[in-house]
Amino acid sequence: MALPLVAQAADGKIPDPLTIVVGYAPGGAADLTARAYAEQLRKDGAGTVIVENRTGASGRIGLNYVKDSAPNGSRVYLMASPLMTIFPLTYKDPGYDTKKDFRAIATLVDIPTAISAGADQPFNDMKGFVEWVKTTQPKGSSMGVATLGSSGHLGILAVNTNHNLKIEPVAYRGASPMLIDVASGVVPIGWDAVASMMSLNQAGKIKFLGVSGTKRLDTLPDVKTLSEQGFPEFEAATSFYAIVAPSKIPDATAAALEAAFMKASANEELKKQLGEKGLLVAPANGADTAKRGAAELETWRPVVKRAGIQMD
Repeated sequence: MALPLVAQAADGKIPDPLTIVVGYAPGGAADLTARAYAEQLRKDGAGTVIVENRTGASGRIGLNYVKDSAPNGSRVYLMASPLMTIFPLTYKDPGYDTKKDFRAIATLVDIPTAISAGADQPFNDMKGFVEWVKTTQPKGSSMGVATLGSSGHLGILAVNTNHNLKIEPVAYRGASPMLIDVASGVVPIGWDAVASMMSLNQAGKIKFLGVSGTKRLDTLPDVKTLSEQGFPEFEAATSFYAIVAPSKIPDATAAALEAAFMKASANEELKKQLGEKGLLVAPANGADTAKRGAAELETWRPVVKRAGIQMD
């Protein structure tokens, strides 16, 4: 009887060098995650591990770069879950087919998200922001997002409908440039991963208006969830990061990569390092990652249909 792939490849070597491609700008949550894992993989004996940022098109530039790479496992992509759970629904042609073009290797972290504002803004939570819009912004307002078609984008559109507001999503080439504009007041609020916002929050430049999900974060116990403020539209806005490779990657190489990333995820120092930044290490193997992606795709399908989003 053949052993499971992970067992067969437990002592196998991952490609050297290995490049982890990130589709967003340096300094954001995806970049932080990739660099933390790259360092841990090196400590675990992986050899040369490079992080390469290929930004644009809400992460699709980097994703398609990996899709078109040689399927030998030497280049993998740190995929934000909306690319597999929302984009296939919101884009007429996203430029890829998740099932046909990619093989899931492992889930790395869950990504709590939040809405933040510049420290000098006259509101301190999402409820206060909505009141500010209604009383002082008759033409509406805006919210910065790193990714159009993301759960945050869908969430704010649902808020617009449910609360009779006009808050326009504004897309950036990653969290870092978006949060610079949030901190300076160019855009009044922004949505992204908590991890992308932590350093600016700790520096006193931005404040959290609310976090996604159904319970407060241990790292931010005083920040209310958006749901408890009356905005349940963001309950499902927690995403995850997964490693994917071109679909024709050899089974043994995929298994070696899966084993390496799962081993890295078990490291307590890595968990602590990412946890302090608002990223929750939540490892899952390739098969379970694919199942989760497929299930969340079906969860978002009726939401996207109701919102009527269709992008080119």
